[in-house]
Formats: sequence, structure tokens, C-alpha cells
Amino acid sequence: MRLFVALKLSEPVLDRLSKTTRELKTHAVSGRFSHRENLHLTLAFIGETTNVSGAKQALSQISAPAFEMTIAGGGRFKRDGGDIVWAGVEKNRSLEQLAAQVQALLRKKGFVLQERLFAAHLTLGREVILEPDFDLRAFFAGQDHCTMQVERVSLMKSERISGKLVYTEIAFVGLNNNSYTK
Repeated sequence: MRLFVALKLSEPVLDRLSKTTRELKTHAVSGRFSHRENLHLTLAFIGETTNVSGAKQALSQISAPAFEMTIAGGGRFKRDGGDIVWAGVEKNRSLEQLAAQVQALLRKKGFVLQERLFAAHLTLGREVILEPDFDLRAFFAGQDHCTMQVERVSLMKSERISGKLVYTEIAFVGLNNNSYTK
């Protein structure tokens, strides 16, 4: 099973990012854009594993307060064949600490994670080639900021169903009171 740990987004944030993605598409020559229901913020990518119970155990040990997160700005990760275009997240110490805690708990359970600095972002599109004269920086500067309360962390399964990528929450832990659901 292909797993990752993520923050699911509030409906107002999903609405805002869906609008941003639709606007972005009008300036794209090509690309694969994220579906509204798949938008999320990844805290840790586990990948293929049969150790679902270990991932759930790690998740159940998270202890962190709820916090506010603001989506603002955006950019791209340059790639051959098209870029990854993303919406940004304002620097947030609570978010960074949560991501570090999640990754440490997963490693304690034996998961091997990529060793790279956590960079909070929300992927809007992959393999995106934008119109040559399109100013992505100005585009994101013109987008409204949106804020949400982060109250839970989700263990997500990634699979292809009838050719479509589908993300399904298989467990979550609530922040503050540390309630856990399988």
C-alpha cells in the first residue's frame, strides 16, 4: 500500500485553491493539475509499505496543539518536461515542528524517509509548461490569502482507481486532545 501523512484542507481553502488552479490552467500550455479532492499538505511520504499498523501506531503518538496555517503565494519547482507548480504556506513554526515530529515517529517505527528539508507547499500541478510570457510571481501575488485551523493529521492511502489517482484517509489523529481514529 502506498502511504503518506498529510494535512487535509478546509472547504474554504479547497475552494480558493480550486479557483487558483482553474485560473492557472488558462495560462498553461500543458500539465497535469491536482483535482480538488486530492489537494493536501504532505508532512511525510512513506511510499509503498505493508506495515500499515506501524504507520498507524506512529500517528497515534503525535502530541501537538492545533494551530492556524495561512496559504499565501506560490511558485514552481523546475523540472525537465514541465514544472511542479505549488501554492505556498506562510512560515509556521508549529507546522514545521509537527512535520519534524511526524517524521521522527515514523523513523522510530522503522520507516525510511527521504532526507530533505521540509518545505511546506500544496501541489497544484505537475509537468506544467506555462505560456512563455506568463508571470507566475505576479499571478500568485494577486491571489487572496486564506487561513485555516489545523486540528488533525491524516494517514492517507494513494491508489489508482479506473486510471484516476485517489487519496483516501485511513486513519487520523486529532491535535490538542490527541484523539485517534482508525
